Amino acid sequence: FTFILLLHLFLLLSFPLEGRSASALAQPSKPSVPVCAASVVTAKTAFLFILPQYNVSVPTADGELVQYHYGLKDLVTILFYIFIAIILHAVVQEYALDKINRRLHLSKVKHSKFNESGQLVAFHLTSVIWCLYVVVTEGYISNPRSLWENYPHVYLPYQVKFFYLCQLAYWLHALPELYFQKVRKEEIPRQLRCIALYLLHIAGAYLLNLTRLGLILLLLQYLAEFFFHMARLVYFTDENNEKLFNVWAVVFVVTRLFTLTLYILVIGFGLPRVESQALDPERGNFFSFLFNNILFRMSVLLLVCLFQASVMWRFIHFQLRRWREYWNEQSSRKRAAAATAGTRQQTKLLKRDSGYHENGVVKAENGTSPRTKKLKSP
Repeated sequence: FTFILLLHLFLLLSFPLEGRSASALAQPSKPSVPVCAASVVTAKTAFLFILPQYNVSVPTADGELVQYHYGLKDLVTILFYIFIAIILHAVVQEYALDKINRRLHLSKVKHSKFNESGQLVAFHLTSVIWCLYVVVTEGYISNPRSLWENYPHVYLPYQVKFFYLCQLAYWLHALPELYFQKVRKEEIPRQLRCIALYLLHIAGAYLLNLTRLGLILLLLQYLAEFFFHMARLVYFTDENNEKLFNVWAVVFVVTRLFTLTLYILVIGFGLPRVESQALDPERGNFFSFLFNNILFRMSVLLLVCLFQASVMWRFIHFQLRRWREYWNEQSSRKRAAAATAGTRQQTKLLKRDSGYHENGVVKAENGTSPRTKKLKSP
């Protein structure tokens, strides 16, 4: 529905300009000229919100190619798509998650976690498919050298820039959603920390012209997060089903290893081979020259390694605690079963040896009264 409205707005702003010559637009006496001038101004303003800005024609072997770089006008586009993300968030909540919640009858805590995981499953699945499409069509997987060759990657294809703008808009929209969703105070610090980390990494890759590396890393991160939140959804519907958590654990470890390998390969070995870059604001190259300094590169690499190590440490600690709880539960069940079996066996032995009493009369195990012995007469 949102995209239909956008398309409708685009058509309304574009069609009044069709079929009119330049001389007709230049005649001041006709009453239609002010309308067309207003349409032109309105169209330019609408394009500022809807479409990415700063397009540049880059000459190539096959001709000219239209590409983009970043600038301050991107903030206006991000603001527009923040409202779009809020609308889509409400649609998913109203027409999918709320209907499932009514059937499950979850507690308040589980209800909040279910809504969070449901929203993130929809977002991560969409982002994984979109990011995989961009990475494959741009050839970043088939040619790994393109991750650092011709750095800085100042000029971006349309789909790459639009993907980054939408990612920034989504994580910025998550801030007002904390109020709209009435998130508990205990959960707010954790979610703020998660939002800040995502914004830091996405904006850092965007501003430092590391968009190609950022796409691969986002694909790996979103893939692991998708399995985690999908496992939580399945767990809330059936608490005995934890198989997807095991799948998530394997995917998480694999993605961490690939992430760390890519960081070392690109920042540690790839970028030092690139020619030194200088500050060039006209091309949009504001921060790439920082990677000329080996101290800056090593500092970034060290921070990344420390962050990945902390993530892996928390993951290992969580898995060890989970396995410890599982084995304690299994051992307690075995002890309880053994104690119950011993009690039953002891009860059977007592019944077999002495029988049991009924109405003050001792009876045998088969329910008959024992025969009394006859006394011999003297």
